[in-house]
Formats: sequence, C-alpha cells, structure tokens
Amino acid sequence: MAGKVQPRIKALIAIGIFTFMSTLDGSIVNIALPTMSRELNVTTSQVTWVVTIYLIVISAIILIFGRLSDLIGKSKVTKIGWGIFIFGSFLAGLNLGQGLTILLIARVVQALGASMMMATSFGLVAQIFPIETRARALSINAMFVSVGAIAGPALGGLILQIASWNYIFWINVPIGIVAWIYGNRALPKDESHGSIKDIDLIGGLQMMIVLVLIFVTLNFAQVIGWTNPIILIAALFAIIFFVTFVITEKRKTIPLLNLNIFKSKLLSISLFMALLNFTVAMFSSILLPFYLQDFKGFVPGFAGLIMMCYPVGMLIFSPISGWMSDRIDKELVTFIGICLIVVAQVGYFFINATSSPYMVAGILFIQGSAMGTFQSPNNALIMETVERNYLGIVGSVNSLIRNVAFVLGTSVATISLFMSMSSQLGKKVTTYLKDQPGVFINGIHFSFEIALIVVLISWVLCLVRLLSRKRTVAGK
Repeated sequence: MAGKVQPRIKALIAIGIFTFMSTLDGSIVNIALPTMSRELNVTTSQVTWVVTIYLIVISAIILIFGRLSDLIGKSKVTKIGWGIFIFGSFLAGLNLGQGLTILLIARVVQALGASMMMATSFGLVAQIFPIETRARALSINAMFVSVGAIAGPALGGLILQIASWNYIFWINVPIGIVAWIYGNRALPKDESHGSIKDIDLIGGLQMMIVLVLIFVTLNFAQVIGWTNPIILIAALFAIIFFVTFVITEKRKTIPLLNLNIFKSKLLSISLFMALLNFTVAMFSSILLPFYLQDFKGFVPGFAGLIMMCYPVGMLIFSPISGWMSDRIDKELVTFIGICLIVVAQVGYFFINATSSPYMVAGILFIQGSAMGTFQSPNNALIMETVERNYLGIVGSVNSLIRNVAFVLGTSVATISLFMSMSSQLGKKVTTYLKDQPGVFINGIHFSFEIALIVVLISWVLCLVRLLSRKRTVAGK
C-alpha cells in the first residue's frame, strides 16, 4: 500500500508546485504595476494590460488544452506547458528597450504555458487519486493556491526593494527549472485516448472568440459606456459565436466539449455555484483596498497584511474541509461553506468609518475560511461526475469558470459601486472622491448587497440539492 501512495504524493507535490508558481505569478505582478508604469513610461490603464492580457489568453485557450490533455495525456501537456511558462517568464524579465510591447508578448507566452498547466491540474489529481481520498488531494492543491496568493505581495515587495521589477518574472526561471525536473519524474505515465488530430479546432476557435469578446466587453464597457455601439456589437457577436459553438459541438463526432456532460445536475449546479461564489469573492478583493487605503488612510503594506487574512483562512480550512468531505458528506460540507460565506457577506454591512482594522481582518478571515470549506468538496463533486476520459476537459471548464468569475466579479463590484455613488450625487462618478467619504461607504454597502443576493442564490441551490438528494435516499 505504501508503494502505491508514495508516487501519488510525489505527483501531488509536483502539481502543487506548478499551481503555486502560476498563482504566485498573478499576485506578484499586481504589486509591481505602479513601478512598471513609471519605468516603462506608460499610463496606469495601459500597464494593467499586463494582468488583463494574461487572464484573457488563459481563459480563451484553456478548453482546448483541457480536451487535448484527455486525448494525448495530461502529464505531457503539463510538462510542455511548464516549459513554455518558464520561457515566457524569462522573456518577460528582459528589457530590450521595446517597453510595454515586448512585455505583453512575453505575457502571452506565459499565459500559453499557464493555461496548459491550469487545464490539467484538476484532471491530474482526479486521475491519480481515488474518489475516497480525492477531496483531500484537491484541498492540498487549493492550499498551494492560497500560499501563492499570500506569498505574492510579500515576495514582490521584497524584490522591488532590492532589485528591479524584471526579477519578479525571472524568479520563476530557476524555481521553474527545478520544479520541471522534479515533475518530469513524479508525474504519472500518460493515458492516451486519441491524437492531436482529433482536437476540435473549429469549436475551439469559436469559444476563443466568445471569451475574448466577453472579456473585452466587460473591460471597455466601464470606460466607454454599456450603450456604446462598439460594446453592443461585441456583445451581439459573442452571442452569435456562442450559438454557433453549441451547434458545432452537437454535430461533431469528437467535440471539444461534450455537451452531454451537462445533463448531470450535480455537475451543472456545482459549476454554477462555483461561478457565483468566486464572483462574490472578488467584491471584497476589489472594494476593500479602496476602503483601507483611500478611506481609512492605511499605508499599502498594512492594507496588504489585512487583505492577506483571506488567503490565510483558505490555507487553514481547505485541508480541513477536504478531510471532512472524504469522511462525512461532500454536499453537506459544501453547504456549510456557503452558509459561512453568507455570514461573511452580512459582516461587510457593519464596516463603516469607525471600524477597526481587526474587524475587517476578521471578516476577511471568515470569508477565506468559508471559501476554503466550500471549494474543496465542490471541486471533488465536479470531478467525480464524469468518466475518466473527460477529466481533463471538465477540469479545464472548472478553471475557466473561476477565471470568468474573477473578471465578472471585478466588473460587477466596480459598476455597482460607482453606480451607487453616481446616483447619490446626481452625476457620473468613476473614481474615489476624497471629499465625499459617506457616499463611498454607502456605495460599498450597496455593492455588498448585490454580493449577498448572488451568494443567497447559491445558498438556495445548494440547499435544494441537498434536500432533494436526502429525499431520494429516503425513498429507496
């Protein structure tokens, strides 16, 4: 038995390191954006494309690599992706005098590699571990995500104090090479179910266009307005290409995404709940930095420490939730997690001008703990609903849902905040107003009302699923 377990643990560590590095790369870049903006001599809106283009590219192609991993092997796709990610990190750190252009190209290369790793991580864990220990294994993977999120701001700040911003990318190179060598030995042998010629490129291209149009629409609509003809045309084309994608997938013998998997109510509901809860998670990530730095006047370092309470909560409770899920009931643990998310969202209504930083930290810790409790069993439920040869594509769908939720949550949080502030003042507001602190507080409370409504929808869905399952069991 020990001989069987040991290779699994080694593989899980390798997957965890890959996950940690890709997560670290996201959180470490954010803190360097102001420095990069100054040194590259570009505006804030321009330099944010360093983050945006990374997210867009990953989301646009992740389904293709998820399906490819089912066809030619998850380990192979992971190893190639890691090599591309390391090369992209090296390119991103180069300063060849071309400024932002070269950096964005390098970020596209990085995203190409990261999408291959993200597309396979859930599928690899589900392939390696049996159902009875899968939730714990997925929770360990979630721990690496939390550690990456925690380490990013601190490590990024340290690097920027002793070196140039280039090194926030170059740090991936030596660590990545060591991880690649270890992972090359630790990952399991591949299970092939086809060849690269079987990939549905037409469907992949259609979904790529849909996702790019959605992301671009959400990003630019806040700047040029939701009724702008360009935004409306982009939204219309996104709908058209989505419809053609569905038609294509139904006609294909070997589709990119077998739509029949969504006939499983457990899979569909679990994915939808993940979308809702990750969308809600972004509200605090976007709104509270404004509250802590602009409203309360805390320095960025102290505000960052408070915000770290969220990933710390996830880090602690993800493995606990995974352990509970393998021993008790995944659906029940998922419901407990969502109940705690509701509690955290209610807590945000008590934040005001006199709130202590410890209170804010406590609420963030509760929400992080709740997300850790929810995420592990929900991921396990998603991965156990499909056959083995579809683990890759379902894992990539799960990752895609999370990325879409991050963009959706960012957009809805900022839109609701500035919509409320504009309504209170009777004029268009698109930024924090130092002379109107009360308007801002009312605005974030309105945004958190939206978040509470969203999470309550998830709570109802989970409760109905849990009660219907118990009635089914009782009727047998």
